[in-house]
This record gives sequence, C-alpha cells and structure tokens, in this order.
Amino acid sequence: MTTFVLIPGAGGAAWYWHRVVPLLEQGGHEALAVDLPGDDPHSGLQAYADRVIAAFGNRSNVTLVAQSMGAFTAALVCARARTPIRRLVFVNAMIPVPGEMPGEWWDHTGWLEARIAAAKLGGYSIEFDLATYFLHDFPKGVAEQGAAHERREAEIAFYERADFQAWPEVPIHVVVGKVDRFFPRDFQARVARQRLGKPIDETPGGQLVALSNPRDLTELLLGYITK
Repeated sequence: MTTFVLIPGAGGAAWYWHRVVPLLEQGGHEALAVDLPGDDPHSGLQAYADRVIAAFGNRSNVTLVAQSMGAFTAALVCARARTPIRRLVFVNAMIPVPGEMPGEWWDHTGWLEARIAAAKLGGYSIEFDLATYFLHDFPKGVAEQGAAHERREAEIAFYERADFQAWPEVPIHVVVGKVDRFFPRDFQARVARQRLGKPIDETPGGQLVALSNPRDLTELLLGYITK
C-alpha cells in the first residue's frame, strides 16, 4: 500500500484534494490531504513542512504530491523527513530551485510573459480574474462549494527561502493540466525541463485539476506507483 501525501497550493486548504482522496482509497491506498496554515501571518514554509511531516510520521512508502505553491513545501519535506520519500509528483506546480523564495519564482521563470502570451493566443483576457484563470473548466457545483474554502495566502511564505540542497534521487513526475491558463502548458514544460530535466505528463483540466478532473489525475497517480 502506498501513502499518498497531498499538499495543497496557496491558502493551504486540504479541501482542494477532497475529490481525489476517495478515488485513491478505492484503489487500496492511503490518502492524506494536509491542511496548511496558509492564512497565518506567522507560519511560513518551515511550518508547512512541519505539518506535512507530522501527517505521515514514520510511514515508509510515501508518494508526495504537491500542487502549485505546494512544491516549495515539498522541497523542505524531502530535505527534512525522517524516512525518505519514495516518489514525488508535481501538479501544475511552482517547481523551485534550491534557495529560491516563492516571491522570486514568478520573475525567475518568466511566468507573467508566458501567461499573457498564452492568453493572447487562446483568445481570453490577459487581465487576471478567478473565473477566467481558475474556474473555467469547473463543474458548477464544485465552484460554488469552493468559495467557502478559500483562504488568502499570508505574505510570510512568499519571502521564506526553500532551504534544500537538491531534489532526492527518486522518481519525479510532473503533471500538467492541458488547459491550465494560470501556468500554461508550454510554460510548465519549459520549467520542468530546465529545473528538473524532466518531461511532463498531461491530463485534461486547468490549474485546479484535482477539483475539475479528479478521475484522470488519480489514474496518473496510481499509474506512477506501478512503474
């Protein structure tokens, strides 16, 4: 049995994974969606890593799955966990390099230029709003539920460095939503190639694919543990 430890992105709401958790459990595995204190102005990346490490304890067969900004937390978890992580999966993720701060990642990767270029090519607004960039592929009911779980990410985490030396020598997979408008597909492919030397795996869905298309995402996750 694999323990999937699911790290949310900015805001830290474990609810983000609530449609994936039962599907992983139906597959005979353990799924731990970790709730992070993303809106706490006194808790940054190290506190997030503490929360994740405490969630899986001494379990020895852990697949760490990190969404968006959760990749920064994953870096610290890999560096600090008492038992080695077996596998790492990024999902539409802000993949860091050692010593980088989340607040630096945007300029370092050329994200804004890539987002605007993709918007012009795709024919949607270059001005950010939640409906256009996050909810465009959502089932209506899920989008309505999500409002109750939104938490604004506190500034502290954006200015805390990812204090790790290198990614572990374990299988690493990069999952990209084909219609992600916030982190466009080609942008993510470039970042994965430049920072990890890895190709991407695509799945239908946008930035919040665990909510908009949990089944296809889960199939990818289950496929990784059989390789």
